[in-house]
Amino acid sequence: MIEKGTILSLPTIGFVVGSLRKNSFNRSLAEKAQELLEGRANVTYIEFDGLPFVNQDEEFPTPAVVANVREQVGAVDALWVFTPQYNAQMPAQVKNFFDWLSRPTTPNGSMQETVVRGMPVTASGASGPAATAEARAAVNDLTAFIGMNVMTDGQAGFVLPGEAWAEGSWTVSDEDAKVLGAQVDAFLAFIGK
Repeated sequence: MIEKGTILSLPTIGFVVGSLRKNSFNRSLAEKAQELLEGRANVTYIEFDGLPFVNQDEEFPTPAVVANVREQVGAVDALWVFTPQYNAQMPAQVKNFFDWLSRPTTPNGSMQETVVRGMPVTASGASGPAATAEARAAVNDLTAFIGMNVMTDGQAGFVLPGEAWAEGSWTVSDEDAKVLGAQVDAFLAFIGK
């Protein structure tokens, strides 16, 4: 485990926030994770909201927005997905994000040569009563299928309180922060393997 304050080259974790809403619940969760990672890892938010849907007719030459997302992802050591759950699934934009990353980067490239193959990944999420269980399972299945190194143990899902839905915002409780902190510790250890 990487202890807080240890002087090493810190890993860089790319945060993928699955909700595009500016003040989304899952962005709040990501911000709390970033706070918990302070001094132990660098965090960068992967911006992908402009990605077109995957279309082989448009795949090459690579659209600039796709190249930009691949470049962002290629610059990190691991990905952490913060996903909401829509109709018992991850949002379409999260699936599309990974669909693009699963594709070869050159017209004759191998499916083995992607920017995410072998990269560590984990998922968390905040939603209704299911606490994103189905969405996280879908993320895990997809990322394993495309060759990523998935940390499934210790993933944290959170049930949003009623007032969060009414107010449109959520502050992560101290109790939830402890659960998220355990995932932070587990993921840092997983990345370090």
